[in-house]
Amino acid sequence: MGPMGLMGPMAPPRGDHGGPGGPGPGGPRRPGPPHKSFMVQHQSFDTMMAETHFGKPYEEVDDTELNNALLKKTQELTPTVAEQSTVQNLVTKVETVIEALILSSDGLNIPIDEIKTVGSYKKSTMLAGHPVADLVIILKETPGTADIENLSVKVQEKLKENTPGDDFPTQANEGGFNTTSNDGALVRVLVTTLPKNLFEIDAEKHVDAKLLEGALATIRHARWFEENASHTTVRVLVRIFKDLKTRFEGLAGLTPWLIDLLSFNSATVPANTHDPLAINVAFRRALQLLSSGIFLPGSVGFIDPCESGQVRVHSVLSLEEQDNLCATAQTLLRVLAHGGFNEILGIEGHPHVAICTDITSWGGTIVTPGQAAYSKEEHDKETQDMSGGDNENEGEAMESS
Repeated sequence: MGPMGLMGPMAPPRGDHGGPGGPGPGGPRRPGPPHKSFMVQHQSFDTMMAETHFGKPYEEVDDTELNNALLKKTQELTPTVAEQSTVQNLVTKVETVIEALILSSDGLNIPIDEIKTVGSYKKSTMLAGHPVADLVIILKETPGTADIENLSVKVQEKLKENTPGDDFPTQANEGGFNTTSNDGALVRVLVTTLPKNLFEIDAEKHVDAKLLEGALATIRHARWFEENASHTTVRVLVRIFKDLKTRFEGLAGLTPWLIDLLSFNSATVPANTHDPLAINVAFRRALQLLSSGIFLPGSVGFIDPCESGQVRVHSVLSLEEQDNLCATAQTLLRVLAHGGFNEILGIEGHPHVAICTDITSWGGTIVTPGQAAYSKEEHDKETQDMSGGDNENEGEAMESS
């Protein structure tokens, strides 16, 4: 029997740094570049899953005030009806234009196969003050930069024809285009191709394969969220962590997909994913999981449910980002333990406190911000010393994990 971790047998070594490969919910995908495998050394400690072994170390906490603060913050973060309406109107107009272009592709370089709604708009996790929706257009052939420009121009022309008086400013970019309306709504359109075309990409003629694959991944993510994680508690926690990310620099590494999976796994237990925990319990647990190193090197973390090959979702983070996430969460958790939830959440009416940069006092208890445990310079030097200087790129390869 293999070595044991805190929560059970340690997982065997896996190489999970590469991109998706093999068939999956979104169809076949290009195999990622080869990467070095690393030893999966630990599962992060989860107090909820370890209760049967350790019991509860303290009495039940009265979380009435925290629960009220979370509900109040949720109201602040939820878009108004008017804001949601402006986004819905623009999405409808863009979808109408695309559907017409699917039926008649006159003027397009490449015919359109279908259009999908993705992102926070699809998942109902948009933030107030951020009226943005994301769509994915799947083309029947692999596009180049000129093809995306051609599509964006055609969509803008059709939008202006259907709604005189609005110019619908549209800006093409490498992976798609953005269009806005007079009332301030924004639709971001990602352009990709049919999955089968990913195996025949010409780097000189076509859009970067990573952008095409990423757009297809957003479709899988939206579908998974709709089928598994659409409970109100999960969506509320997603909004909370999106807001925390904007206010605490150490959480900046959290991608939307990482936030989705962290929120789902914090709000549910494996035996009963259809009956989420209370929001206050889920919020504490999310910070506890981050603090215990769930996104640190060697952690089992979360296996990506939308990719084959046992891909660990935090492999997209650099070592600095992984370190910052853990240190920041530990600081926030200590502040939360001493009642500083209003300051953590940034509730209106409470003074701003630089929790993660300054030493703070909470009822006489001093909380010092967590210090970085990782130094890229020291890590590179140690790697060179261990390899005898033969592999100068070792540090970069490890950081890409």
